[in-house]
Amino acid sequence: MAALTMVGPADATAQSRVAEAAARVTQLAAATTGSIGGVVLDDRGQPLDGVVVSALGGSTAFAVTDRAGQFSLRSLSPGPYLVRAHLSGYLPARTTIVDVRPSSRTSSSFTLRRSGADDEPRVVEAGVGGTGGAAVPSPVDAGADGRDESETAWRLRHLRRPILRDAVARAEFPPDDDDWFVTDSMQFVGRAVESSARLASSLFTADALEGQVNLLTTGAFDDPSQLLQLDRTKSVAFFSVGAPVGGHGDWVVRAALNQGDLSSWILAGNYVVRAPATHRYTAGMSYGLQRYEGGNALALAAVPDAARNVGSVFAFDQWALSPRLTVEYGANYAHYDYLQGPGLFSPQLGATVSLTPKTRIRALTTRQLSAPGREEFLPPSRAEFVPPQRTFSPLTAAGFRTESVQHYEVAVERSMQQATIQVRAFHQRVDDQMTTLFGVRSDDSPPATLGHYFLASAGDVTLRGLGVTLSHEFAEHLRGAIDYSLGAAEWTDTPPVADLAALRTLMPSAVGRGSERVHDLTTWLETQVPRTATRVFVLYRVSNAFIDSTGASPNPALDGRFDLQLSQRLPFRNFLHAEWEALVAVRNVYRETALHASPYDELLVARPPKLLVGGLTVKF
Repeated sequence: MAALTMVGPADATAQSRVAEAAARVTQLAAATTGSIGGVVLDDRGQPLDGVVVSALGGSTAFAVTDRAGQFSLRSLSPGPYLVRAHLSGYLPARTTIVDVRPSSRTSSSFTLRRSGADDEPRVVEAGVGGTGGAAVPSPVDAGADGRDESETAWRLRHLRRPILRDAVARAEFPPDDDDWFVTDSMQFVGRAVESSARLASSLFTADALEGQVNLLTTGAFDDPSQLLQLDRTKSVAFFSVGAPVGGHGDWVVRAALNQGDLSSWILAGNYVVRAPATHRYTAGMSYGLQRYEGGNALALAAVPDAARNVGSVFAFDQWALSPRLTVEYGANYAHYDYLQGPGLFSPQLGATVSLTPKTRIRALTTRQLSAPGREEFLPPSRAEFVPPQRTFSPLTAAGFRTESVQHYEVAVERSMQQATIQVRAFHQRVDDQMTTLFGVRSDDSPPATLGHYFLASAGDVTLRGLGVTLSHEFAEHLRGAIDYSLGAAEWTDTPPVADLAALRTLMPSAVGRGSERVHDLTTWLETQVPRTATRVFVLYRVSNAFIDSTGASPNPALDGRFDLQLSQRLPFRNFLHAEWEALVAVRNVYRETALHASPYDELLVARPPKLLVGGLTVKF
C-alpha cells in the first residue's frame, strides 16, 4: 500500500517538490532541521583553513573551515540548497545543489584551485595595439617545435586583445599554442552546453541558471534475449532549467520529448516560494502531447484524431497560522481531450500540529480524479524520467472511465537523531478502480505489443488500514527506509458489464475479490561513494494483493516490483561549471508511489514490461 505521509500537490506536482528517492516510496516527515558538513581541499589534497562556505535555500547559513578544512552548516530546514565555497586567492568552486533531509547530516565537499596556477585557463585578448595586460614575452622564449619562429609570426600569436577582456572572464584557448582547437568532441559538447546556459542566464537573472540536459536511450523487454533487439530502443531528450527569484522563491521549467512511431513531448513550469514564509505556495502548469504514427491497429483505433492533448494548472499553499499550526490547501485542474465531459478538479486540505519540535500530528483529506493513461502525461521531474512511449486504449466498448479516490488520513510523526518514524491511519473510497493490462491476447483483436496496454474498470473498493514508516541514515553516505501497511479492503460495486465479462476471461483475479487483507511492504536503500562519485539506488515492493498475471487463478498473488538505478560521475577535465554523469536504470515498477493515491493502481497492473534507461546527464 502506498505510503501516505504528507500533504502535497497532485500526481503532476508532488514529484517535483520532494527528494528523488523518497518520492518513489513515501513522503517522509520533514519538519525538523538537518545539517550540511564536509571538507574543503586544495588541488594538492591539502585542507584549506578560512574558506567561507554558504548555503542558500529554505534558510541561509554561513560557515568557515577550520585547520582541518572541515565545516558544518547547522539548523537548516529540509529541502534543496545551493552551496558555494570561496577563499581569496583561489578560483571559486562550482556551485552544488545539496538536498538536506530532516534529522540527518548531508555531506558536500569542495576542491579549490589556486588562482594563477599553471593549469588555470588563460584569457584570450583580441585587438591590435591594445594596452594593459601582462607584458609580452621575448621572441627568444618561443619553442623550437617546427613552427614558424620569425618575429612576425611570434607577434601574431601573442597579440593583445582588450576588446574581449570585459566580456570573457576565462577562455580555454591557450594563446601561445597553435593546437588550441578542441579535439575532444565530448569537451566541445560540454563547453557548448555550458556556454549556452551561461549566456541565457545573463538574459533573465543576475544569478546563473541551474539545470541539466539528459541524452538517454530507453527500451522495454520481457526477457533478457530482447535486450539485443535494438529496434526496441528509442532516444529521449530531457531538459530542466531554473533560477532563484530574489531571495523569496525559485522558478523551474522542465521539458522532455522523444521521436519515433510514437512522438510525444511534455512542457511544465512552476514557481515555489522558499521557507521561511507565512505563505509557502506553489503554482504552475503543464502541457503534454502524444501522437502515434505507427502501424499498430490497436493504437490507431484508440487515437482516431492521431493525437492526444493534456493540459493542467495547479496551485497549493502552506499557511503558517502559528509556530505550531500549519494549514495546507490547494487544487489541480486537468483537461484530457480524449475524455468526454468537463475537466478533472482535484482539491485537497490538510493541517499539521507540532506538539514538540520533534513530534507532529498531520491530518489530510483529498479527492483525486485520475484519467486513464494519466501517467503518460505527467510532467518530468527526475533525471531518469522518460516521456511517454506507450499507447493505450479501453479494453472494451465501455470506454474510458475516470477513477475517483477520496482519501482521509491521520498520522503521528516522531523525529529522532538519525531516524524518523511515522504511524498513520487511513480510509479510502475508490470508484472505478483502474486495471492496466499488458500483453493481452484475444481472438477478436491483434496481440498487444510491449508499447501498448489496455485499461478497464475493476469496480469500487473501500480500504481501511494502518501503516508505519521508518527512515534511517545508517552512515554518512548510506540511508534507507522501510514502509509497511495493513489494510482491509471491501470490493462493492462491480464494473460495467462489458469490462466485467472481459476481465473474467482475460484476468479473473482483477474482479470479484470480495473482502481481502492487503499486506504491503516497500523498502529502498541509497548509497553514495564519494571516492568514486557513484550513486546506487535500490527499491523493492512486495505485496500479497498483486494481480495474477498468468490469468490462471481468480485469486490475488504474492508478487514484487523493483527499481534499480546506478549513476556514475565522469572524470572529464576542463569542465569548470558542468558535471557529466552516466546513468543506467532498470525497473518494472509501473507507477510512481504518489500521495493519497490508490494502492491498487500498482497492484492491478498485469505483466508490466521491464524498462531499461541509459545515457548521459549534463548538470550545469
